[in-house]
Amino acid sequence: MEAEVWYRPLVWMDYRLAVLFTVVMPLILLLWAFIQKAQTMQRLLIIYWRVASLLMITVYLMIPGWAFGYLSGVFARILIPISLWFWADINEDLVDQPQRPLKLVFTAWRWAVTVYSSLGAIANLPFFACAFSDEFQQQPYCQVWREAPQLYKAWFHPNSTASFLGILGMIGLTAYVASLAYFVIVRLAKEGRTAMQEDS
Repeated sequence: MEAEVWYRPLVWMDYRLAVLFTVVMPLILLLWAFIQKAQTMQRLLIIYWRVASLLMITVYLMIPGWAFGYLSGVFARILIPISLWFWADINEDLVDQPQRPLKLVFTAWRWAVTVYSSLGAIANLPFFACAFSDEFQQQPYCQVWREAPQLYKAWFHPNSTASFLGILGMIGLTAYVASLAYFVIVRLAKEGRTAMQEDS
């Protein structure tokens, strides 16, 4: 089995980087932006958190090993960079802002999470088979991706069943897809790349 999962340390490193780049740093930046009253950064970070919530949904789907978890993780990594760079009005406002520590750290994080998410999406493509084959799902090279979610369950939901947590993840995924569909079909079609302007 060890020969088949030689990349286990890489999988765990990926989860650790995900916590750092997609949870800890944006949370610190959001608090910093509120303290500094940096409204443009606040707006972009709120957009980011809405999109990045798919990562947490993925964790809950992966706990019982449901196929949707393998897919949602990849799509989250694709949507996150889009959410950070798509908005024309936000991009212009950020360029016009004076150089200061918050802007420098925010820009560095923005690029770092973009590179991390993009490389992660590419690296996860070979594991798409885990979502479409029960036989593949039982193999070590698919099961290794469930180890970190299982540890999360042991820490935060020790008394809950995997199926129950998976159902919570599925409810979250349904709400996420419905919200994304509404945004794309209604708001984005109507307002274009300034669709989030009204949130300011």
